[in-house]
Amino acid sequence: MGLLSSITDFFALDIGTTAIRVVQLRGSGDTRSLVRYGSIAVDASTTQADSAAKQNQLMEALKKVIHDSKISTRNVVVGIPSNKMFTTVVDIDRVPPKELAKSIKYQADQYIPTSVAESKIDHILLGPSPIHKDKDEVLLASVSNRFSETRLDLLESIGLNVLAMEPDAFALSRSLIPAGSQEAIMILDMGANSTDLILQYKDAPRLVRSIPSGGNNLLKSAQQNLGVDEKQAMQFVYKFGLIENKLEGQVYKALISTVDSLVFEIEKSIKFFSTRYTNIPIRRIVVTGRASILPDFPVYLVNKVNTSVEIGNAWQNVSYPKSSYNDLMAVSNQYAVAAGLAERKL
Repeated sequence: MGLLSSITDFFALDIGTTAIRVVQLRGSGDTRSLVRYGSIAVDASTTQADSAAKQNQLMEALKKVIHDSKISTRNVVVGIPSNKMFTTVVDIDRVPPKELAKSIKYQADQYIPTSVAESKIDHILLGPSPIHKDKDEVLLASVSNRFSETRLDLLESIGLNVLAMEPDAFALSRSLIPAGSQEAIMILDMGANSTDLILQYKDAPRLVRSIPSGGNNLLKSAQQNLGVDEKQAMQFVYKFGLIENKLEGQVYKALISTVDSLVFEIEKSIKFFSTRYTNIPIRRIVVTGRASILPDFPVYLVNKVNTSVEIGNAWQNVSYPKSSYNDLMAVSNQYAVAAGLAERKL
């Protein structure tokens, strides 16, 4: 075992709204080997509430999924949900690289919604601004100290060694977009209660949004418009989706208003990107999460935004036995964040 094993040997932890997922990889190159993966379903109130009782439930769920997945290390990289992050691209006066962090610290209160003293702030220098010739473009990300410290305390209380906390958006980009890509690509990750939109260009996110509409909104639309219960709604939504010629188009009609609201946000994000980065076409949209299993949604999206749409593969940078292919592809749409966290280079 090498001297750096304590650093390079870690697992990824994605605490989602309705499930916790873990992935452990081995190796240090561009393609790493899958060692372990697993998940456990949790109630949304368990992951979203701050009460002591709910935190204890979350702790027990974490311990169980780590144990059941046979994770072999206590070192962990954990994701920060997009709805807990604030991310923006700003133009700042060009300064020597060694002075950039200090410059951002003094200016950050202009850009982030929370107090600088109550936030953890990080940045990535993207390069010259496409708008102002004498300024640089910087990706700014912040999370409240309260959230990050509470999560850190929780994980340390069950014996984990947190090596890093990373925005889910960065993990999604790492697992779903080829490294070194120079194209403009959108990622659309639909969760239970929200949908993350990430527009990446030249190997870095340029726009990150969390839209408060997800799979549960589709289920509610089906329940209300079809007069069915939640279980039936789930069957209808994920069996027929936006297929117009099934059940006389009833499911399509029940969902289309909710879907179009999301498409409107996608179009608005594309317009914002195109205004800032003129003459840079968005080559494709990569869908994952519940958006990738909603029948005919990719086709509908292609027709709406006139851009190619493809289903994301969370395991494209991971090597695994051929015998595991079917099992891994069946859950690929659920593991994009966890796989991306596990591919992080520390």
